Amino acid sequence: MSANSSRVGQLLLQGSACISWKQDVEGAVYHLANCLLLLGFMGGSGVYGCFYLFGFLSAGYLCCVLWGWFSACGLDIVLWSFLLAVVCLLQLAHLVYCLREDTLSEEFDLLYKTLCLPLQVPLQTYKEIVHCCEEQVLTLATEQTYAVEGETPINRLSLLLSGRVRVSQDGQFLHYIFPYQFMDSPEWESLQPSEEGVFQVTLTAETSCSYISWPRKSLHLLLTKERYISCLFSALLGYDISEKLYTLNEKLFAKFGLRFDIRLPSLYHVLGPTAADAGPESEKGDEEVCEPAVSPPQATPTSLQQTPPCSTPPAATNFPAPPTRARLSRPDSGILGEDSTSLVLEDFEEVSGSESFMDYRSDGEYMR
Repeated sequence: MSANSSRVGQLLLQGSACISWKQDVEGAVYHLANCLLLLGFMGGSGVYGCFYLFGFLSAGYLCCVLWGWFSACGLDIVLWSFLLAVVCLLQLAHLVYCLREDTLSEEFDLLYKTLCLPLQVPLQTYKEIVHCCEEQVLTLATEQTYAVEGETPINRLSLLLSGRVRVSQDGQFLHYIFPYQFMDSPEWESLQPSEEGVFQVTLTAETSCSYISWPRKSLHLLLTKERYISCLFSALLGYDISEKLYTLNEKLFAKFGLRFDIRLPSLYHVLGPTAADAGPESEKGDEEVCEPAVSPPQATPTSLQQTPPCSTPPAATNFPAPPTRARLSRPDSGILGEDSTSLVLEDFEEVSGSESFMDYRSDGEYMR
């Protein structure tokens, strides 16, 4: 160690080993190469930062090759500069390949920006979700049915990308499904992975629609394997189902025009299943409720001339649909359309031991 340190000290004391310095400076290629290398090392992080970095380094080392070949006349300079330039170009090619592999189709890219990017879902996780549906976009023509009530099995989960889908039960309109909403979220949540079932509502495309669909078994396997994806779908499905329930709540009217909350306890006895042991008095009350609204025979619409049956249809798995007797058109509405399909409660059943909801002018007074 002492011998080496003494040699270094002698070299420093003796000065430079160069006998004579060149009087002429290097050419423009040499200075251009150093400028490009300086700009290259100022690159940032990320994919585009790497493009910037290796792009300038490749150009800088190529200029060093030209300088070493034409000006310096040094074989070692040419070889080292050429090797470094090749490495930078290979790194650029690798980045281009990775970027092309990450590219999604227009529909899936828009879906990611609309649904997953606000939730800060990683792109790699989103690719696993898309890969589960085989990256296929399916279509529905106008008036084509996606599911038929009581016939179509629940074997998939679908998300609407474009268009509008009408949901109905027993021919009665319930609500619409709009883009970026699940088409069968209640059915998905109603069954366990090992159970089987059929749709209790009919889904019909009102316009040309496009959607993606995950097979039930494949999606269950993915949710079992990836806990983060399972929590993500749980949040999305819960929000979607609550939106559907509130859509039904907007269509619930009393006979004098007030709007009530479907969650109120008093409405359970009207919208929920009728007790079997209510006795003959409750049956008589049901018959009175089944009577249509009082109006002149000539002014009654054709769709209301026949009294609907009083039997309660099977409960829909899509949302808690009211019985048929509560789905008459509003008597004061002469315009057919969405208003005519609003749920009308002709009367609220009296529940023994409790006050009638009709004694109150609003749901706020009832809750107080």
